[in-house]
Amino acid sequence: MTFGFAITARCPHTRARCGAFSTPHGVVQTPRFMPVGTAATVKGLSTPQLGETGAQMVLANTFHLHLQPGEDVVAEAGGLHRFMAWDGPLLTDSGGFQVFSLGAINRINDDGVVFRSPRDGSRIELTPERAMAIQMALGADVAMAFDQCPPYPATESEVEAACRRTHHWLERCAACHNKADQALFGIVQGGCYGHLRAESARVVAAMDLPGIAVGGVSVGEPAEEMHRIVRQLGPLLPEAKPHYLMGVGSLREMAIAVAQGFDLFDCVLPTRLGRHGTALVGGERWNLRNARFKRDHTPLDASCPCLACRQHSRAYLHHLIRAEEMLGRSLLSLHNITTLLRFTTAMARAIREGCFAEDFAPWDPASAAAHTW
Repeated sequence: MTFGFAITARCPHTRARCGAFSTPHGVVQTPRFMPVGTAATVKGLSTPQLGETGAQMVLANTFHLHLQPGEDVVAEAGGLHRFMAWDGPLLTDSGGFQVFSLGAINRINDDGVVFRSPRDGSRIELTPERAMAIQMALGADVAMAFDQCPPYPATESEVEAACRRTHHWLERCAACHNKADQALFGIVQGGCYGHLRAESARVVAAMDLPGIAVGGVSVGEPAEEMHRIVRQLGPLLPEAKPHYLMGVGSLREMAIAVAQGFDLFDCVLPTRLGRHGTALVGGERWNLRNARFKRDHTPLDASCPCLACRQHSRAYLHHLIRAEEMLGRSLLSLHNITTLLRFTTAMARAIREGCFAEDFAPWDPASAAAHTW
């Protein structure tokens, strides 16, 4: 299977573009948000519900699937697509983010990372070769290279060492990855150090893989630092490849990144907010626990086509959240994912119509792109 990326429209005012990323399980129209299905499920949503959100590509987590149920079980089921009953494109991360998020229980060296399992304390060794073997067994359309994501803040020498490992590990990933129907993406690191970001972009782009990602953002740095990194790296990434900004799903940050030529995004934000009773409406975050919703019998968002907005009122959703009912969390998660996918779809429409801008806000009647929402 040959993976392809075709640019189908360009913004005359920014670096934003629309694209079509071809995979063995279908085409992903970009820009596009990818819901996160960490353990082969997007929390609180069934596969048919996930399809109704407009999702085209879903992310799953290599490290967590290795722990439970194990990649051998997934392979026996016919691969991750069959295991979770999702027939669209899938992407698996490499476990590199767990090097960052589980820093208290791991030990890093040039060969790889040794973990203590957060489940039972058992010893787990993850190397580039092991990360590739797990991802090839899982069988997603896109596998991510194993990388080291430095924390924020980190010293220049610490970030430089992480970049050196990331580049060396990428070479090892490419050398052992041999699944023809799975694309390997490399990851640019470099923390908040511009010269290290530029060098990492050069090294990863030179590998000429089917796609390129930027990691190490949204790890605690100020929003302005993320914006600076995105604006620096956009022009440095290979034009003909899909650009994936990892771990970013807030509306403002996605719009800024799309303006710099980024195409794919993922984040746990919409389901995490949903589980805590928060809905994304009109560019704002609404806490449905608030008493002002108790007798509000209007739809959550009258413009939204999701089940929560079509069939239920703000009062009912408020009741579910206050009563700690699982349905309330599920409905808000469904709505939030739908909102992020509508947002990326609206950005694509605005790019095609020549009215996209970095401050894209389609719900604002004063916006030139208001009709795209």
